[in-house]
Amino acid sequence: MEDIEDLLVGSGGGAPTGFRLPITAVGLNPKKNKNKNKPNPNPNGNSNKLSQIQDPLAPLSPKIPGTQTIYIKTFGCSHNQSDSEYMAGQLSAFGYPLSDNPEEADLWLINTCTVKSPSQSAMDTLIAKGKGAKKPLVVAGCVPQGSRDIKELEGVSIVGVQQIDRVVEIVEETLKGHEVRLLSRKTLPALDLPKVRKNKFVEILPINVGCLGACTYCKTKHARGHLGSYTVDGLVGRVKSVIADGVKEIWLSSEDTGAYGRDIGANLPILLNAIVAELPSDASTMLRIGMTNPPFILEHLKEIAEVLRHPCVYSFLHVPVQSGSDAVLTAMNREYTVSEFKTVVDILTELVPGMQIATDIICGFPGETDEDFTQTLSLIKLYKFPQVHISQFYPRPGTPAARMKKVPSTVVKRRSRDLTSVFEAFTPYVGMEGRVERIWITEVATDGIHLVGHTKGYVQVLVAAPESMLGTSAIVKITYVGRWSVFGEVIETIPHINDTVSGNERPKQEKSFSGLNHYETSACSTKSENCCCGPESCGGQAEKCAVTKNDVQLEDRNSRNLIGWLLRKRKNHVEKPVENEIGLGSQKKQAQTQGSLGEWGVVDRALLGGMLVSFLTIVTLLLHLGFRILSSN
Repeated sequence: MEDIEDLLVGSGGGAPTGFRLPITAVGLNPKKNKNKNKPNPNPNGNSNKLSQIQDPLAPLSPKIPGTQTIYIKTFGCSHNQSDSEYMAGQLSAFGYPLSDNPEEADLWLINTCTVKSPSQSAMDTLIAKGKGAKKPLVVAGCVPQGSRDIKELEGVSIVGVQQIDRVVEIVEETLKGHEVRLLSRKTLPALDLPKVRKNKFVEILPINVGCLGACTYCKTKHARGHLGSYTVDGLVGRVKSVIADGVKEIWLSSEDTGAYGRDIGANLPILLNAIVAELPSDASTMLRIGMTNPPFILEHLKEIAEVLRHPCVYSFLHVPVQSGSDAVLTAMNREYTVSEFKTVVDILTELVPGMQIATDIICGFPGETDEDFTQTLSLIKLYKFPQVHISQFYPRPGTPAARMKKVPSTVVKRRSRDLTSVFEAFTPYVGMEGRVERIWITEVATDGIHLVGHTKGYVQVLVAAPESMLGTSAIVKITYVGRWSVFGEVIETIPHINDTVSGNERPKQEKSFSGLNHYETSACSTKSENCCCGPESCGGQAEKCAVTKNDVQLEDRNSRNLIGWLLRKRKNHVEKPVENEIGLGSQKKQAQTQGSLGEWGVVDRALLGGMLVSFLTIVTLLLHLGFRILSSN
């Protein structure tokens, strides 16, 4: 079946953003009616489905568009996550209930990642499961866009990465039994579509699609295509809107942030300065700059460093190097040298106090020698990056690297283990204990006890605090530092003069949906994702690597009320905090004794004082009552 373009009956234009087109306006492949020779039970000659749609007085039924439950599963990067949030927002706006339970859903929407084989294999498994359960399926994302003819996509509807604003039409037609394909488009989806955020305090803002690179191993370029940037005015307008909605973190997402604007006569510093000018002066909303490859920021390093020093911008940047060998970088067609990567790291580290840089490494790229790998080890040892996203090479069909002579798998695995061992020996947070830092709190940790905040350098800090502190910033004292986690104690909550919604209030349009938590994140290990653009575009995980997992579950709200918080806080004075490897998913717990039972904090003293006052009051009342009784006798 040919790809279906955007068609409108009787016109050459498209429907307004977020509105459904007439049935005949969506190109589709109707399923054959196996019962076409059976008598029509409708005496008027019309099908039951048609009569239900045409009769406004007909009772609601599961066949009415907008009443079916949708399950959404997201694989891959932050850009994919943003796409899923936009699709969920449109479906929710048209009345479709969203669920994180696939069994109860009437249709599955699977947003896919094509970075490497494990991601696509997971998609294949889920599609097979859906077909086995006879669920209508819609597959979105990079897999159908880049590999539309694979057999796993037979019999399912597919939607391209630039067709996400047509998801309502595709879902409706799929629920009717039609197979729909929408892949081609010449314009970018609007930024002001309805959105259901995974985290209501975090806005993932795509600033462009595609990239200018041509990495020999990257499949994502086949899906996302050439660079296409949103306008500065459009992005600034979106920033103003989400700040008004109560968002506390804005993540700029892209296949390559550094390439922004080169197709529209702009550049990254112009965009960053325009966005920073709109951020609240009290730093109640923070900006996180997304992944950028070295070539396109070399000429703007000083301007970018100035932005990273701004109080409202995290001093953090994800710059994937992929290899410490120039020979391997040339084979990858990365378009920079190791020396140029070092220049980026050295200048940003020198000009930005507390600068944190994350990077990526691919082990076992075709042609990589032992000497090449030794150079990579030396580079990682030199800078001791706090976050390193390590991945084994995976050949992707249709890429030049897939045709190159492969390194034996045993060698690839050994190199991956060696590099992981080197990285895990680092102690990046030593020296932080006892320091006082400001953090921005946006989510609940997977242990269901701590809240997750980040310092200006985007170091994750876990604090025991009530959920009412979500969406706020606070001054904390770092009380414990482990290999993967940093724990702190809240000293003071900072009031935000620019707050427009309270911490417990949801913006009307921007809902929170736990089903969107189902997207894959990886640790700094061999399970990470990579592409020519790095994990921000194709895995998205390195920016939280080794410190956090975004799959946050609010499982037991009753245990996180004020009383539970106070009891946990008292316990934290008795025991050393658990080093909770939340980012790695393994959650290693190594409890250690912190000190004597005599160490009392401010909250403990307040509780004790309150108890004493209550006790004395009761005693006084009893004595007074006793004297009254005696005097009356």
